Amino acid sequence: MDPDEVEFWAEKTPIQIIPSFNSQTMFLIGGDIGPFRASIPTRVPLWMAIHLKKQQQCKIIPPDWLDVEILTNVKEQEKDNKSFVKMPSEHYMVEAKLILGNAADDIPRVDEIRTIIKDIWDIRMSKLRSSMDLMIKNSSMYAAVDNLTLMEMNSIRPILPNALDQIYRMKTIKRGLTGRTQGTSILSHSKSTVSFNS
Repeated sequence: MDPDEVEFWAEKTPIQIIPSFNSQTMFLIGGDIGPFRASIPTRVPLWMAIHLKKQQQCKIIPPDWLDVEILTNVKEQEKDNKSFVKMPSEHYMVEAKLILGNAADDIPRVDEIRTIIKDIWDIRMSKLRSSMDLMIKNSSMYAAVDNLTLMEMNSIRPILPNALDQIYRMKTIKRGLTGRTQGTSILSHSKSTVSFNS
């Protein structure tokens, strides 16, 4: 899955908007949306919220987690834990990028939120790199990736298969050398035994 596909899935996330227009229910493949009544909140997929916002037809109500206090708490938990903390949204990075990039005027303390989200991403990427380094040093063939988001997993996808392939090759070579060494010692032991008996 590439970053565009991850973003596609994130854009399906439902979000509340306050429309500035009236319209009947829209019947889409992914489900019905609406009806829309001016000034009455309604839930739509994120992609539609962004589309309507660009046309100045709605105000986006940010998700509860897109808040300075909540994100600061998540950041502190992330710093204090060795493992990955469960994020308030599976697509937090993509959602934040889309909402903050297109509806900054609807979000209070938007600059602080941007900074905190960037900090959270950096902390998690640092943990991910450290985990991969440890996995390679220990020649582990698997790693626990609990609470990683799709975008985070996607960011390591280009290097992880190569790293695992190298570990596998090193283990195969090591097994081959160990087998040869053991075979040689057994062979020399049997030769010495044979020459001792003759």
